[in-house]
Amino acid sequence: MYRFLLSRQWVILTLVGLALIPVMIKLGYWQFHRHEHKVAQNQLIARSLAADPVPVTSLTAPGRELPRRDMWRTVSATGTYDTAHEVVVRQRTAADEQSIGYYVVTPLLLGNGEAVLVNRGWISAGNDLTRFPDVPAAPRGKVTVTGRMMADETTAASGIKDTKGLPARQVMLINSKEQAKRAGRPMLGGYIEQTGPEPSGNIPELVPEPDHDSIGPHMAYAIQWWLFAAAVPVGWIVLVRRERRDRVTAAAEQAGQTREDEADGVARDGGRTAEPAGSGEAEPAGSGETEAAGDHAAPAPAKP
Repeated sequence: MYRFLLSRQWVILTLVGLALIPVMIKLGYWQFHRHEHKVAQNQLIARSLAADPVPVTSLTAPGRELPRRDMWRTVSATGTYDTAHEVVVRQRTAADEQSIGYYVVTPLLLGNGEAVLVNRGWISAGNDLTRFPDVPAAPRGKVTVTGRMMADETTAASGIKDTKGLPARQVMLINSKEQAKRAGRPMLGGYIEQTGPEPSGNIPELVPEPDHDSIGPHMAYAIQWWLFAAAVPVGWIVLVRRERRDRVTAAAEQAGQTREDEADGVARDGGRTAEPAGSGEAEPAGSGETEAAGDHAAPAPAKP
Protein backbone atom coordinates (compact mmCIF):
# COMPACT_ATOMS: atom_id res chain seq x y z
CA MET A 1 0.00 0.00 0.00
CA TYR A 2 3.02 2.30 -0.03
CA ARG A 3 3.61 2.12 -3.76
CA PHE A 4 2.08 5.61 -4.04
CA LEU A 5 5.39 6.94 -2.67
CA LEU A 6 6.88 6.25 -6.11
CA SER A 7 4.40 8.59 -7.78
CA ARG A 8 5.65 11.87 -9.24
CA GLN A 9 3.82 13.96 -6.65
CA TRP A 10 5.26 12.09 -3.67
CA VAL A 11 8.78 11.93 -5.09
CA ILE A 12 8.79 15.75 -5.53
CA LEU A 13 7.32 16.27 -2.06
CA THR A 14 9.95 14.01 -0.49
CA LEU A 15 12.84 15.72 -2.31
CA VAL A 16 11.60 19.16 -1.26
CA GLY A 17 11.41 18.01 2.35
CA LEU A 18 14.94 16.57 2.22
CA ALA A 19 16.24 19.84 0.81
CA LEU A 20 14.50 21.95 3.44
CA ILE A 21 15.92 20.08 6.44
CA PRO A 22 19.62 21.08 6.02
CA VAL A 23 18.63 24.61 4.99
CA MET A 24 16.60 25.08 8.18
CA ILE A 25 19.36 23.58 10.32
CA LYS A 26 21.88 25.97 8.76
CA LEU A 27 19.59 28.95 9.34
CA GLY A 28 19.25 27.87 12.97
CA TYR A 29 23.03 27.81 13.42
CA TRP A 30 23.27 31.22 11.70
CA GLN A 31 20.90 32.69 14.28
CA PHE A 32 22.73 30.85 17.06
CA HIS A 33 26.06 32.37 15.99
CA ARG A 34 24.45 35.81 15.92
CA HIS A 35 23.27 35.16 19.48
CA GLU A 36 26.78 34.19 20.53
CA HIS A 37 28.19 37.32 18.84
CA LYS A 38 25.66 39.51 20.66
CA VAL A 39 26.48 37.94 24.02
CA ALA A 40 30.22 38.34 23.44
CA GLN A 41 29.75 41.95 22.37
CA ASN A 42 27.69 42.71 25.48
CA GLN A 43 30.44 41.24 27.64
CA LEU A 44 33.09 43.27 25.80
CA ILE A 45 31.11 46.51 26.21
CA ALA A 46 30.53 45.84 29.91
CA ARG A 47 34.24 45.13 30.53
CA SER A 48 35.36 48.14 28.51
CA LEU A 49 33.01 50.55 30.24
CA ALA A 50 34.04 49.26 33.65
CA ALA A 51 37.78 49.59 32.93
CA ASP A 52 39.76 52.54 34.21
CA PRO A 53 40.30 55.42 31.76
CA VAL A 54 43.57 55.38 29.82
CA PRO A 55 45.27 58.03 27.64
CA VAL A 56 43.99 57.84 24.08
CA THR A 57 47.53 57.55 22.74
CA SER A 58 47.99 54.25 24.61
CA LEU A 59 45.32 52.60 22.43
CA THR A 60 45.76 54.12 19.00
CA ALA A 61 48.13 55.94 16.68
CA PRO A 62 47.89 57.74 13.32
CA GLY A 63 46.73 55.39 10.57
CA ARG A 64 46.12 52.54 13.01
CA GLU A 65 42.89 50.55 12.97
CA LEU A 66 41.44 50.18 16.45
CA PRO A 67 41.43 46.52 17.54
CA ARG A 68 38.04 45.16 18.50
CA ARG A 69 39.26 44.39 22.02
CA ASP A 70 39.78 48.13 22.60
CA MET A 71 36.31 49.17 21.44
CA TRP A 72 34.32 51.16 24.03
CA ARG A 73 37.34 51.59 26.30
CA THR A 74 37.18 54.79 28.32
CA VAL A 75 39.97 57.14 27.25
CA SER A 76 41.03 60.68 28.00
CA ALA A 77 42.64 63.30 25.79
CA THR A 78 43.84 66.83 26.48
CA GLY A 79 44.20 69.52 23.84
CA THR A 80 42.45 72.34 22.01
CA TYR A 81 39.59 72.04 19.53
CA ASP A 82 40.22 72.73 15.85
CA THR A 83 36.82 74.16 14.92
CA ALA A 84 38.04 75.20 11.47
CA HIS A 85 37.97 71.55 10.43
CA GLU A 86 34.79 70.65 12.29
CA VAL A 87 32.27 68.52 10.33
CA VAL A 88 28.76 67.21 10.87
CA VAL A 89 27.68 63.63 10.17
CA ARG A 90 24.32 63.32 8.45
CA GLN A 91 21.38 61.05 9.19
CA ARG A 92 22.13 60.29 12.84
CA THR A 93 19.53 59.49 15.50
CA ALA A 94 19.11 61.24 18.83
CA ALA A 95 18.87 59.43 22.16
CA ASP A 96 15.11 59.05 21.67
CA GLU A 97 15.88 56.89 18.58
CA GLN A 98 13.34 58.87 16.56
CA SER A 99 14.70 62.34 15.86
CA ILE A 100 17.10 62.57 12.91
CA GLY A 101 19.93 65.10 12.90
CA TYR A 102 23.72 65.43 12.88
CA TYR A 103 26.66 64.28 14.94
CA VAL A 104 29.17 67.09 15.53
CA VAL A 105 32.75 65.85 15.03
CA THR A 106 35.62 68.18 15.93
CA PRO A 107 39.37 67.42 15.81
CA LEU A 108 41.16 67.83 19.15
CA LEU A 109 44.76 69.00 18.71
CA LEU A 110 46.99 67.12 21.15
CA GLY A 111 49.97 69.48 21.10
CA ASN A 112 52.38 67.05 19.45
CA GLY A 113 51.25 67.74 15.90
CA GLU A 114 48.64 64.99 16.03
CA ALA A 115 44.89 65.19 16.50
CA VAL A 116 42.04 62.90 17.45
CA LEU A 117 38.44 63.16 16.31
CA VAL A 118 35.86 63.79 19.02
CA ASN A 119 32.17 63.12 18.48
CA ARG A 120 30.78 65.92 20.64
CA GLY A 121 27.18 64.72 20.31
CA TRP A 122 23.91 65.15 18.44
CA ILE A 123 22.12 68.26 17.18
CA SER A 124 18.87 68.72 15.28
CA ALA A 125 19.11 68.88 11.50
CA GLY A 126 16.95 71.99 11.14
CA ASN A 127 15.09 72.86 7.98
CA ASP A 128 17.89 73.51 5.49
CA LEU A 129 20.02 70.44 4.81
CA THR A 130 22.03 72.14 2.08
CA ARG A 131 24.10 74.34 4.38
CA PHE A 132 26.28 73.82 7.42
CA PRO A 133 24.00 73.92 10.49
CA ASP A 134 24.31 76.19 13.48
CA VAL A 135 26.62 74.19 15.71
CA PRO A 136 27.09 74.99 19.43
CA ALA A 137 30.57 76.35 19.85
CA ALA A 138 33.25 74.06 21.18
CA PRO A 139 35.02 75.07 24.42
CA ARG A 140 37.97 77.37 23.89
CA GLY A 141 41.43 76.83 25.29
CA LYS A 142 42.85 73.61 26.63
CA VAL A 143 40.27 71.00 27.60
CA THR A 144 40.36 67.42 28.81
CA VAL A 145 37.84 65.15 27.15
CA THR A 146 36.81 61.67 28.27
CA GLY A 147 34.82 59.24 26.21
CA ARG A 148 34.44 55.82 24.63
CA MET A 149 37.04 54.81 22.04
CA MET A 150 35.36 53.83 18.76
CA ALA A 151 36.68 52.38 15.52
CA ASP A 152 36.54 54.29 12.24
CA GLU A 153 33.22 53.90 10.45
CA THR A 154 33.24 52.27 7.04
CA THR A 155 30.51 51.34 4.62
CA ALA A 156 31.36 47.65 4.99
CA ALA A 157 31.10 47.73 8.78
CA SER A 158 28.17 50.12 9.18
CA GLY A 159 26.16 49.58 6.01
CA ILE A 160 26.00 53.37 5.53
CA LYS A 161 26.71 54.48 1.98
CA ASP A 162 29.49 57.07 1.77
CA THR A 163 27.60 59.50 -0.44
CA LYS A 164 29.70 61.96 -2.40
CA GLY A 165 28.85 65.51 -3.41
CA LEU A 166 27.46 66.55 -0.04
CA PRO A 167 27.35 70.19 1.08
CA ALA A 168 30.57 71.57 2.51
CA ARG A 169 31.73 70.09 5.84
CA GLN A 170 29.04 67.41 5.81
CA VAL A 171 29.93 63.70 5.78
CA MET A 172 28.19 60.36 6.09
CA LEU A 173 30.85 58.45 8.08
CA ILE A 174 33.24 59.24 10.93
CA ASN A 175 36.58 58.22 9.50
CA SER A 176 39.94 59.47 10.78
CA LYS A 177 41.77 58.79 7.51
CA GLU A 178 39.35 60.93 5.50
CA GLN A 179 39.46 63.73 8.06
CA ALA A 180 43.28 63.61 8.13
CA LYS A 181 43.21 64.40 4.40
CA ARG A 182 40.79 67.28 4.98
CA ALA A 183 42.75 68.77 7.90
CA GLY A 184 46.20 68.10 6.47
CA ARG A 185 47.53 66.67 9.73
CA PRO A 186 47.99 63.18 11.29
CA MET A 187 44.88 61.80 12.99
CA LEU A 188 44.81 59.00 15.55
CA GLY A 189 42.95 55.97 14.28
CA GLY A 190 39.32 55.78 15.42
CA TYR A 191 37.57 58.52 17.34
CA ILE A 192 36.36 59.44 20.83
CA GLU A 193 32.64 59.33 21.59
CA GLN A 194 32.51 62.03 24.25
CA THR A 195 31.02 61.27 27.66
CA GLY A 196 32.56 64.11 29.67
CA PRO A 197 32.61 66.77 30.77
CA GLU A 198 28.87 66.70 31.40
CA PRO A 199 26.87 69.01 29.14
CA SER A 200 25.85 72.41 30.37
CA GLY A 201 24.00 75.02 28.39
CA ASN A 202 23.50 74.92 24.64
CA ILE A 203 25.86 72.13 23.60
CA PRO A 204 25.33 68.95 21.57
CA GLU A 205 23.42 66.08 23.20
CA LEU A 206 25.92 63.41 24.23
CA VAL A 207 25.59 60.00 22.60
CA PRO A 208 24.05 57.55 25.10
CA GLU A 209 25.88 54.51 26.40
CA PRO A 210 25.45 51.48 24.13
CA ASP A 211 22.95 48.85 25.21
CA HIS A 212 24.76 45.81 26.60
CA ASP A 213 21.91 44.09 28.43
CA SER A 214 19.62 42.97 25.63
CA ILE A 215 20.58 39.78 23.79
CA GLY A 216 17.91 40.09 21.10
CA PRO A 217 15.67 37.36 19.66
CA HIS A 218 18.38 35.39 17.86
CA MET A 219 18.33 32.37 20.18
CA ALA A 220 14.55 32.12 19.88
CA TYR A 221 14.86 32.28 16.08
CA ALA A 222 17.49 29.52 16.14
CA ILE A 223 15.21 27.22 18.15
CA GLN A 224 12.33 27.98 15.78
CA TRP A 225 14.38 26.99 12.73
CA TRP A 226 15.48 23.75 14.38
CA LEU A 227 11.89 22.94 15.33
CA PHE A 228 10.86 23.55 11.73
CA ALA A 229 13.60 21.17 10.58
CA ALA A 230 12.35 18.50 13.01
CA ALA A 231 8.75 19.07 11.91
CA VAL A 232 9.51 18.23 8.27
CA PRO A 233 10.01 14.45 8.73
CA VAL A 234 7.22 14.31 11.29
CA GLY A 235 4.87 16.06 8.89
CA TRP A 236 6.00 13.78 6.07
CA ILE A 237 5.17 10.67 8.12
CA VAL A 238 1.76 12.11 9.08
CA LEU A 239 0.96 12.82 5.43
CA VAL A 240 2.11 9.33 4.35
CA ARG A 241 -0.06 7.63 6.97
CA ARG A 242 -3.04 9.79 6.09
CA GLU A 243 -2.58 9.05 2.40
CA ARG A 244 -2.34 5.31 3.12
CA ARG A 245 -5.42 5.41 5.34
CA ASP A 246 -7.39 7.30 2.71
CA ARG A 247 -6.32 4.84 0.03
CA VAL A 248 -7.24 1.83 2.19
CA THR A 249 -10.63 3.37 2.96
CA ALA A 250 -11.23 4.17 -0.70
CA ALA A 251 -10.22 0.63 -1.71
CA ALA A 252 -12.55 -0.90 0.89
CA GLU A 253 -15.45 1.27 -0.24
CA GLN A 254 -14.77 0.39 -3.84
CA ALA A 255 -14.64 -3.33 -3.00
CA GLY A 256 -17.92 -3.10 -1.07
CA GLN A 257 -19.56 -1.25 -3.93
CA THR A 258 -18.31 -3.90 -6.36
CA ARG A 259 -19.80 -6.69 -4.23
CA GLU A 260 -23.11 -4.85 -4.04
CA ASP A 261 -23.14 -4.36 -7.81
CA GLU A 262 -22.36 -8.06 -8.35
CA ALA A 263 -25.12 -9.10 -5.96
CA ASP A 264 -27.62 -6.84 -7.70
CA GLY A 265 -26.54 -8.23 -11.07
CA VAL A 266 -26.97 -11.83 -9.89
CA ALA A 267 -30.40 -11.04 -8.50
CA ARG A 268 -31.51 -9.45 -11.74
CA ASP A 269 -30.11 -12.29 -13.83
CA GLY A 270 -31.81 -14.91 -11.64
CA GLY A 271 -35.18 -13.15 -11.92
CA ARG A 272 -35.04 -13.06 -15.68
CA THR A 273 -34.14 -16.78 -15.85
CA ALA A 274 -37.01 -17.99 -13.61
CA GLU A 275 -39.82 -15.86 -15.16
CA PRO A 276 -40.75 -18.05 -18.23
CA ALA A 277 -41.06 -21.22 -16.15
CA GLY A 278 -43.24 -19.65 -13.53
CA SER A 279 -45.44 -17.38 -15.65
CA GLY A 280 -49.21 -18.24 -16.09
CA GLU A 281 -51.02 -21.32 -14.71
CA ALA A 282 -49.64 -24.76 -15.32
CA GLU A 283 -51.83 -26.96 -17.48
CA PRO A 284 -52.42 -30.63 -16.62
CA ALA A 285 -50.00 -32.82 -18.31
CA GLY A 286 -51.37 -34.35 -21.47
CA SER A 287 -54.60 -32.36 -21.44
CA GLY A 288 -53.91 -30.80 -24.78
CA GLU A 289 -52.99 -34.10 -26.33
CA THR A 290 -56.15 -35.77 -24.95
CA GLU A 291 -58.36 -33.12 -26.34
CA ALA A 292 -56.70 -33.41 -29.71
CA ALA A 293 -56.96 -37.12 -29.62
CA GLY A 294 -60.65 -36.95 -28.73
CA ASP A 295 -61.39 -34.66 -31.56
CA HIS A 296 -59.92 -37.03 -34.13
CA ALA A 297 -60.93 -40.41 -32.54
CA ALA A 298 -62.92 -42.88 -34.69
CA PRO A 299 -66.57 -43.57 -33.58
CA ALA A 300 -67.04 -46.71 -31.54
CA PRO A 301 -68.51 -49.64 -33.54
CA ALA A 302 -72.29 -50.23 -33.12
CA LYS A 303 -73.48 -53.25 -31.19
CA PRO A 304 -75.27 -56.07 -33.20
